[in-house]
Amino acid sequence: MSATGSGYDLSVTTFSPDGRVFQVEYASKAIEKSGTAIGIRCANGVVLGVEKAIMSRMILNESNRRIYTVGIHNGIALSGFASDARQIVNRGREEASSYKGYYAGPIPGSTLANRLAGFVHLHTLYWYYRPFGCSVLIGSYNPEGEPELHQIDPSGVCHGYYAAVVGKNKEAAKSELEKIDFRTYKCRDAVKEIARIIYKLHDESKDKDFTLEMTWACDESKKKHVRVPADLLEEAVKEAKDLKEKEEQDSDDDDDDDDEPPASAAK
Repeated sequence: MSATGSGYDLSVTTFSPDGRVFQVEYASKAIEKSGTAIGIRCANGVVLGVEKAIMSRMILNESNRRIYTVGIHNGIALSGFASDARQIVNRGREEASSYKGYYAGPIPGSTLANRLAGFVHLHTLYWYYRPFGCSVLIGSYNPEGEPELHQIDPSGVCHGYYAAVVGKNKEAAKSELEKIDFRTYKCRDAVKEIARIIYKLHDESKDKDFTLEMTWACDESKKKHVRVPADLLEEAVKEAKDLKEKEEQDSDDDDDDDDEPPASAAK
């Protein structure tokens, strides 16, 4: 019975005999069906990028955001249920405002992440709540500190990362990011890398059309969380599309070579 969750998934406060909380696992499954979100912590800032599916051609682009500003120097990228994530964003803005009112300064990224992780974890402790069906990436660049990147999962677990991925192509994207030397990596390089990875892993035959939403907080933006300049984003998208097209063409050429019969057989 515990292997399928039957009888042990009716409440978030119920553990199965083998120590699992099925409602939290179900929330994680919902995230695996959502667009890929990537965050990279660089030497001079932090970059967030999200694969934002186009649900309808009639939807205004600004009304379907996947990255939000929380405070001046903090941004939150989401994957999963957008409606759930907006509650985390609203709580983050309250925390940033409260911190500034009490300490007269911007909230550090680690403090914001830990407070939001506690808020998310709270929804796994009481039977009248359900877990948040989303994961969030928090990118921060405090004026008096270093760039920070944190990930919060539906269980309330929070970790700091050099690079983090959530969403449907998580494992494949992580394999790409593990090749990077983050000690010398710059934000402009990260913008192009995120675009390359997301376009490379997007399956046009199965996935919906998408737009790439990207923000950063870096020295170039005076450590404020803002959108990546349109010209840089456009350049990164063009390079990513060209590279993907070239790789697909090379793959087709290799397949054609394999299909050619040997010379002896042709005679």
